[in-house]
Order: sequence, then C-alpha cells, then structure tokens
Amino acid sequence: MIKSLDELTVNTIRILSAQMIQKANSGHPGLPLGAAPAAYTLWAKHMKHNPQNPKWFDRDRFILSAGHGSAMLYSLLFLFGYGLSIDDLKNFRQWESLTPGHPEYKHTIGVEVTTGPLGQGIANAVGMALSESHLAAKFNKPGFDVVNHFTYALCGDGCLMEGVSAEAASLAGTLKLGKLIVLYDSNNITIEGSTDIAFKEDVLKRFEAYGWQTIKVSDGNDLNAISNAISQAKNDLSRPSIIEIKTIIGFGAPNKQGKSCAHGEPLGIDEINAMKENFSWDNTENFYVPQEVLDYMQGIKIAAQENENRWNELFDSYKTNYPNLAKEWIDWHDSNIDLENNEEFWQCEGDLATRLSSEFVLNKLSKLVPNLIGGSADLAPSTKSVMKNREFYSAENPSGSNIHFGIREHAMSAIANGMALHGGLRVYVSGFFVFSDYMKPALRLSALMGLPVINIFTHDSIGVGEDGPTHQPVEQLAALRSIPNFTVIRPCDTNETIAAWCYAMKNLDGPTAIILSRQKLPLLNETGKNALHGAYILRDCDNPQIILMASGSEVSLIYRAYDKLKESGIRARVISMPSFEIFEKQSDEYKENVLPNNIRARLAVEAASSFGWHKYIGLDGDIICVNGFGASAPADILFEKYNFTVDNIINRAKKLVDK
Repeated sequence: MIKSLDELTVNTIRILSAQMIQKANSGHPGLPLGAAPAAYTLWAKHMKHNPQNPKWFDRDRFILSAGHGSAMLYSLLFLFGYGLSIDDLKNFRQWESLTPGHPEYKHTIGVEVTTGPLGQGIANAVGMALSESHLAAKFNKPGFDVVNHFTYALCGDGCLMEGVSAEAASLAGTLKLGKLIVLYDSNNITIEGSTDIAFKEDVLKRFEAYGWQTIKVSDGNDLNAISNAISQAKNDLSRPSIIEIKTIIGFGAPNKQGKSCAHGEPLGIDEINAMKENFSWDNTENFYVPQEVLDYMQGIKIAAQENENRWNELFDSYKTNYPNLAKEWIDWHDSNIDLENNEEFWQCEGDLATRLSSEFVLNKLSKLVPNLIGGSADLAPSTKSVMKNREFYSAENPSGSNIHFGIREHAMSAIANGMALHGGLRVYVSGFFVFSDYMKPALRLSALMGLPVINIFTHDSIGVGEDGPTHQPVEQLAALRSIPNFTVIRPCDTNETIAAWCYAMKNLDGPTAIILSRQKLPLLNETGKNALHGAYILRDCDNPQIILMASGSEVSLIYRAYDKLKESGIRARVISMPSFEIFEKQSDEYKENVLPNNIRARLAVEAASSFGWHKYIGLDGDIICVNGFGASAPADILFEKYNFTVDNIINRAKKLVDK
C-alpha cells in the first residue's frame, strides 16, 4: 500500500505542476500527472543527492529526458530544497524566470542537463554513466569507492522513438554500463494520439536485445512496486537497466486522463478542481503546499546531507592513504592548462594534411592532459583521432580513454555532452565533416549549454576527392558558424592546427570544431600563434590595394598569388582567417588593423559555401567558393575544375582592383 504521506507528496507534485501550467497558459501536464509517483519514489527513496550542495561530485545524476515535463522537475526541486521558491513556480515559462519551458543547464540549480529535443537526454545519460565508470576505474581503491554513483534518466515513448536513443542504448548495452538506469514513463500516448498509430514494438524486448536488464511495473501509482524495481535495477551492475512503468497520461484529470489532449495543453480551471476532488484535496488555494509535506521534506533534506557527509569522511581518509591519487583527482577537476607558453608544444615540421597535424598535436596532448578522453564514429584510422599511448575503453577495460563509439554520429555527440556535463574529463569526438549534419542537434545543445567538447572534423572540402558529393562538405562550415557560442577553426597548416588545439583546450565556455584536410598542405613560415586571434596578416606590403583572405587549404593559394600579383604591380595583403568566431572577439582596433575599412577591394577564397563571407568582403568584394555540390574525381582535378587556382585568384583580384 502507498503510505498516506507519500501519496500526499505525490499529489502535491501533481497539483503544483498543473497549476504552474495553468497560470502560464502553456505547458505539458500529462507527464507530471502520470510520472509523479515514479519521480518522487526515485528522489525520496533511492537517489543519492544533497540539495544543500547540488554540485557535490558523487551525487547520483537525474536527467529528465522528456524535458517537456519540466513542471514536474521544478516541483521536485522546490520540495527537495534546491532553491526554487513558490514564486519561481508561479513564474513558470515567463521572461527571466528560473523555471523555463524546458529544463536548462546552468540556468536552474539542480538541472543536470538541458533537455527538450527528445532522445537526447538518454544519450547524455549514457555519457554520464560512461564517465562514472572511467573515473571509478582510475580512482577507486579497495575500501575507497570515491566514485560510486548512478545515472538515472526518465523518458517517455517519444524519447524511445527517436533514433538517437536507439544508437546510445545500443552502445550502453555493449559497454555494460551497469550504473545506468532508465525509467520509462509508458503511457501509450503522443501528440497525435495512441502510440499504436506509429509505435507498436515491444520496447523491453528491443532493450533486452541491446543487452539491458528489463523490468516492468504494471501500475504506475504503486510506489512499492516502483521502489522494488529500482532496487532490482541497482542490484545488477553487469548491464544497464530499463524499467517500463505503465502510467496514465494526465492521471487524475477525469475528462482528459488517457487522452492526447492531456499531453501539451493546460487542463483548465474546472479540470484542475475536478482533479483535486479526485485526490481528496480540500484546499482551494492555488500553489498550496500542506505543512505536513513541508515537514516531511525537511527530514529528507537532512538525511540527504548525510550522503555527502559520509563521502567527505571517505575522501579525507582517501587523501591520507592515497595522496598522489587525491592530488590527481584535484588536477583532473581543474581544466586550466597553459599551452600557449609551452614552446615544446608549438614545435613542428613538415608539410602535412592537417588531419595528420591534428594527430601529431593530439598525441602531444595525451601526454600533457591525463584526463583527455574521446574517440570517433568508427573512423579513427581516417580522422587520426587515436591517442597512441592510451588503451581503448571497453566493458572489460573501463580505464581506457580511446572510445569506439561505433557508427553512431548522432549518439556520439550527445554522449560526449553527457561526459562533459559529468565533470572530471576533457572530451573530444571525431568524424567526417560532412556527417556533422548527423551530429547537429547535439552540437547545438553543446553550444547552448556551454560545454567544452572538442570536435575533430576531417575531410573538410571537395578535397575529399573520389568519394564524391555525398562525402564532400559544402554548406557545413556555414551551418556550424551559424550556431551561437560555437567556435569553428579551419587551420591552414600544422602551425595553425596547433593553435586550434591550444584554443580548444582553453575554451571552457563552449564547444570547438577543428576542421581538417585530407590532402597535404604546405607548412608556411609566417603561421603560428597569431592564429589565436582568429584572423591575422600573413603577408603584407605598404599601402595594399587589395585584401586576399582564406581559411584552410585555400590559404596556400592566396599566399602564392601574393607574389604573382606583386610581379604585376598589384600590392596585396594576405590574411589567414581560420576562425570567424575568434576574430569577432578581438578588439575593434585589432579588427580594423587587419581589415581596414578603407580597403574595399577584397577577395575571399574558401572551398565551401559563400554564406557568411559577405560580412568581410563588403559590397565591393568577391568570393571564390563552392555554391553547388562537389563531384567524384581526384582532389587536384576538382580544385582546378572549381577554379581554386592561383591563376583564377590573380584574375579575380585584378578585376577587383581595376573596378
């Protein structure tokens, strides 16, 4: 039987959630009403956390993958003492409130990850569980499990229809992430109606095939059954677990429960009153919280503090018994590293494809940054993204730091976000640049959350060659440059590739993409640390008549064009522009020095879409670019056919000067 105080608290969560949505006249009441018993049971009976210190490291993580149910999460955060007030609940979905429409990381204390796009949260949870297992393998010693926590995700039918959750769940089963537990709010309703119209599969059989433990709770209001299921999941550490909890969407709202209309629209005042009657809720005051619930939650908060107290005692003893490891622990959680002044780090030689330059730098970093971890979507031999002095992560060897993500670009990026959110690790992923399209939703969320994930993208242009237009990126540079708080760097040689990694490692406020070539590029004498400004003068003269600018492989073309233009009596300035975003962060004085307003003849050269360059060329400038798709042919033939030649640059430059 459900204890009466438990039942009263669950109903408090339900009614608060419904009233938040009603006051905002916007939101999703269906999930909070149906899933409140499961969420409450987890938070009150099983989850190891401390509301007094929400960032305590060894806390269990909770991800509301079905982020549209945010009203329930905010009700939990309020009741458990994470700092939200009744006024915050009343301001649900309002300007500058702490209770936005979907949970936002860094915005609301206690929210572990920004969720809303369905399926992403499950993949984030996989990343968190992977991080937990890797850190545990590194730091735990007999009797000193300083890393020992679970990752919980609550999802709905929609999350499990999205492909990203399938990719991530498949990998989680392969890696046997036993500290990962998914609570599946199974109510058989989506926006358009019954899930039977598009989703008839047996979800638990699918997850069983992935290698998960599967558990079913037939009554989503049976707190004892839910609690027993969570205990069963926690007791099997050999594999991840999914608990299907059969619920009724909008439970308690007599005219809407079980219907699609309960999903995403306010219940209405009359329906809320009818729901209160169903729950024997006598008080008519809006946002009322029974005193006995407040008293009960105060006791839970005190008990929760003990979770951290015990861990602090354990870690104090750990520092005495394992002082070197304790120091490493601190270092791993301090992301500051000075690469800019490390002269050995900047040493390089030779003409290389920048993907090989990146491999060279990555393997230097693997010796300097012990908590560096990452991998590729089955492309490591091509993206050159393996740390050669490190082992590979697996179920049998969680201490490895090279990760085989498999051919799962979408999940890889979302998993990396979860790893970065977890803390303690510096994370990178890699893939072919054209398939950044598969990663785009997670890349966008990485930028939205300000996560320092490093993305290695190789095969950066039509220079891919014979694989043809399906594998030759054209619009992807513009697409990534359009994402707020996302830094894109396309280096022109090994020196600039070192600079790109240097910037990426110190950029802790957002993701960085390093865009790399398949073909060999010459090492230029003038390149180097100036690339940290995003754009800089590579070759110059007195009173230049025209500015030539480019990124990546095309920089060497404008570099060579400079000499021939000089022979023709045309004075040029050559600018390497590896990163729009970094350049825009420079002072107005610096930007004017590089791109003086009085030099209106400007030519940009980039083997990609012209979109974005117009800001820098102005009304009188020109662009040599690719505004169609590529073709299948050797790279040198393609560059000639698409007019990426020194002769074409000279001709176009002369026309601009004459004009």
